[in-house]
Amino acid sequence: MTVLIYSKLSYKIVGVLFNVHTRLGSKYQEKYYQRAVAIALKEAKLSFKREIAVDLLFGGELIGKYYLDFLVEDKIILELKAEPRFTREDFKQVRAYLKAKKLKLGIMANFRSDKLVYKRILNPEV
Repeated sequence: MTVLIYSKLSYKIVGVLFNVHTRLGSKYQEKYYQRAVAIALKEAKLSFKREIAVDLLFGGELIGKYYLDFLVEDKIILELKAEPRFTREDFKQVRAYLKAKKLKLGIMANFRSDKLVYKRILNPEV
């Protein structure tokens, strides 16, 4: 039996994403989807942080920063894209965010196609 991590919360987030895609379509830049998703998350009464910096450490020393699109309910990283398709780099990016934040689940959503495309990404290390 497979257990979905944060099933109710991720279902609600995906509903927000579908709502935004239905209302805006697939022709805008990523920054406009980010703004619309922020409004839609508020409407859905979900708490979130936007564009938060995450430190990248090596040997206990800061070597850089990542910037997450959204952290929803302090549990799920939400990364938005507006490109023809997901790339390997997109998946690596979300996995790196999950590892840095020590979180279990990320959702990546792509608004560029006629239908919303989303993927759940798990952190096997948590």
